[in-house]
Amino acid sequence: MIANLPIDLGHGQRETLDAYVGQLERVNHHVNLVARPASRADLERHVRHCLALATRPFPDGAVVVDWGTGGGLPAIPLAVAFPEITVVAVDAVGKKTEAVKLFARRLGIDNVEVWNGRAEAYDGPAPHLSVSRATAPLASLWAWHTRARTDGLDIADGAWPPGLVCLKGGDLGAEEADLRQSAHVEVETWPLDPVLGPEWADKALVHVAERA
Repeated sequence: MIANLPIDLGHGQRETLDAYVGQLERVNHHVNLVARPASRADLERHVRHCLALATRPFPDGAVVVDWGTGGGLPAIPLAVAFPEITVVAVDAVGKKTEAVKLFARRLGIDNVEVWNGRAEAYDGPAPHLSVSRATAPLASLWAWHTRARTDGLDIADGAWPPGLVCLKGGDLGAEEADLRQSAHVEVETWPLDPVLGPEWADKALVHVAERA
């Protein structure tokens, strides 16, 4: 099974993630779901990265939209980690969304929905939260989220509040400046190396929310 996950999961959840990596490895040989070539170790690393989003829980009942899901990263790991949320996997490439449907069906993950199309045209279930992994600049991600979002979710102590939660790398100064010019927001950033190890020192977890 995948070692060194950043969160505690049950045996069955770990088995499902392990099976997902196997499915992803097989299909990626035929459809470019992640950068190729990708070994099993590479794919396990992708899953660990995605689960950094889960170091703070998503509220039960939340609808979470994954913008630019690719092969289901982070949609499927989050759906496995939080069975009481609904994750909508969004991608403009039909082969990728069909692959995510296949994975969810084969693995029995019934809290994943799939929407194929451009983020700007999204008309699927309204999100309480949005997630993304290196898909687009913060300003674009925030615009997609605010265009589609809904309110009215009870937030348990310690859970992510409504907004955008994403994984980013490199210097985010320019992206944050562009976002603040277009929106009245609060931005919090946490380094990933305390969670995933020193090789992740240039990666960050970012939360964006409307400023009160």
